[in-house]
Amino acid sequence: MPKIGMSALRIFLSKSGASSEKTLEGPPERMIALGFFSFIDFKSISGEDNNSIINYCEKIFNDLGAESFKIYDSDKKRVNLFATLKSKNKNGKKPIILSGHTDVVPVSKGWSTDPFKAEIKGDKLYGRGSCDMKGFLACSLAFAEVFSNSNLSRDIHFSLTFDEETACIGAPLLIKELKKRNITNGICIVGEPTKMKIIDSHKGCYEYTTYFEGLAGHSSKPNEGVNAAEFATRYVNKLISLRKDLENRQLKDSIFDPPYSTLSIGGIFGGIAHNVIADKCHINWETRPVNKQDGLFLNEEIDKYANEQLLPEMKKIYTHSSIKKEIIGEIIGFNRVNDSKACEFVSSITGDNEREVVSFGTEAGLFQEIGISTVVCGPGSIEQAHKIDEFIELSEIKKCLVFLEGVKNKSIIN
Repeated sequence: MPKIGMSALRIFLSKSGASSEKTLEGPPERMIALGFFSFIDFKSISGEDNNSIINYCEKIFNDLGAESFKIYDSDKKRVNLFATLKSKNKNGKKPIILSGHTDVVPVSKGWSTDPFKAEIKGDKLYGRGSCDMKGFLACSLAFAEVFSNSNLSRDIHFSLTFDEETACIGAPLLIKELKKRNITNGICIVGEPTKMKIIDSHKGCYEYTTYFEGLAGHSSKPNEGVNAAEFATRYVNKLISLRKDLENRQLKDSIFDPPYSTLSIGGIFGGIAHNVIADKCHINWETRPVNKQDGLFLNEEIDKYANEQLLPEMKKIYTHSSIKKEIIGEIIGFNRVNDSKACEFVSSITGDNEREVVSFGTEAGLFQEIGISTVVCGPGSIEQAHKIDEFIELSEIKKCLVFLEGVKNKSIIN
């Protein structure tokens, strides 16, 4: 095992109070695992301010001489970071992008440890985000010093985004900036937890909330009000009926399981009392399309039903009735391509030529859409993501670091 970015690790360890030389002794995987302590400390929950973790990472990159820029959301509370270690000896090799999201899902009760204090038990490191996906980010940052001290033959980029867990809200802002700066070439490795297996495809994920507003009244006279809950129920029933249409649109030789686009109702919320006509109701729902066409089909059908059938009935009684569909996020799918430079690059390091698909969504399709060859490959198992007592195995950390050593070896002047 090579000597891995010890100065960067000391920066990681400093916040945990475990920065002594003695702490850095022991098996390499345990030494690197300790570097997770600072990352887990940051409560970078989706939808909340993530400036502290981004500023922390930016300082590490700046201290290594990297060039970087930030892309903020509208209120400046959430931010993406893109940093580059520049090659001094370019020879035509495609740049590498190591990409991951800084946000984690909220925690629920029942943890046996403090979810925001990393703790090693046996061969596992526990903490919110340890698996999804601060594991890959911590390894990448720890390895940044190794890249900076190498005679690079290509640029190494680091992409850190916000709010991936809430419909990939942050990444599209970054992608727009990359296009503007003409950073549309290279190989992107999205380090979501795949146990370091190569993932080259997944479905999209479109999330919506549809709001219904009618007219309240006494339940004894339902004909004098507009029951938003009832119209919302009819809307849901229409969505459910469209499931069969999505199944019938299944493509031959689909690589997904299930092999067709799916649809799910996440919740129906409305009404204030048994004897009051509900004047407000909203529905959370999502679809996971195998392609853009299915997503367009579903939206066209449900919008037509809402605007041509439900809404006229509502307005006949109360002209100010409304149905409004809010797009929470539309994560485009990640499509398999026959000649994937990214897959070939990862295979050349890991020796694994297998290609797999996953059921969860990532930011991979966004990079792919602007012409960057992309692959999903990172440490940890998705089976541990979002769960109580989330963990990553130390062996996965070691595999990731061995992989990053391979990235370095293919990115230097020999």
